Amino acid sequence: MLKAFAAPQTLSEAIRYFSNPDTCLAFVVQLRWPNGVICPHCNAEGPSFLKTRRIWKCRKCRKQFSVKVGTIFEDSPLGLDKWLPALWMLANAKNGISSYEVSRALGVTQKTAWFMLGRIRLAMQTRTFSRLRGEVEVDESYIGGVAKFMHRSRRKRVVKGTGGMSKTAVMGLLQRKSKKGHSQIRGFVVRQDVTKEKLQEHIHAEVANGSKVYTDAMWSYRGLGETFMHHVVDHARAYAVGRVHTNGLENFWCLLKRAIKGTYTAVDPYHVFRYLDEQVFRFNNRGVKDGDRFRYVLSDIVGKRLTYKQLTGADMAATTT
Repeated sequence: MLKAFAAPQTLSEAIRYFSNPDTCLAFVVQLRWPNGVICPHCNAEGPSFLKTRRIWKCRKCRKQFSVKVGTIFEDSPLGLDKWLPALWMLANAKNGISSYEVSRALGVTQKTAWFMLGRIRLAMQTRTFSRLRGEVEVDESYIGGVAKFMHRSRRKRVVKGTGGMSKTAVMGLLQRKSKKGHSQIRGFVVRQDVTKEKLQEHIHAEVANGSKVYTDAMWSYRGLGETFMHHVVDHARAYAVGRVHTNGLENFWCLLKRAIKGTYTAVDPYHVFRYLDEQVFRFNNRGVKDGDRFRYVLSDIVGKRLTYKQLTGADMAATTT
């Protein structure tokens, strides 16, 4: 068994480290079952290990299982020596990494690499019941290409109206940093629904009552003063008035759009939330080392299975036809 939580600290170290299938297996087992392997089917302890196949057989329910069962790796024919470097690259590439680059680096097809990255983004989702507090910035932005530059078939599918309707609206809430750490952000896709009801629903759900909330002068934010200490900056006059600004979120939107335009080129509205989750994860964990960021993603792979039909939306199309 490996030393507790031992992990490489650079990509070159990671590639060498995970080139051995036994090392990959021991590393993932250590993170998933730190107190010993447990059957994912019946939670029985002490299953027997079938060394030749690198799987276990439960002594109680008699079912066989691998370390991939119940994770984002489930049913994948690829070995962990492919998965772990791919996870490392996505977790630590500040501007993201394209499926074409992963395809070349790992020797898999572009379609396979795209599927892998979609699964990894699912593990990067950060969901918590704790509320933001203190000083919180709130802002919205729009993600997507200009309609006139789209192919006719894509424009017909994506554009649902006029003006900015070719873009997807996203909303962000940023808790400004305190003495204890970095600022933290949460992001949501709101499609074209930037109404007062929709935006304030997220604010009330994610921000503790009595917090200082900074927004721009958009009409959808009116009325927040009843629950929060609401401060407004009118961007038609100034970008900041003392501490009243949304510059922290503006910086995050720049990072997100740079990754989408520079690395991914074009993102379908159906997948915007995945790329938002990816950028939110890296932003919130920007103060830790690459090895720790990689381990954070790997420790959250359980219970997050994603099939190709779910990733492409084919299962939803089938239920509506």
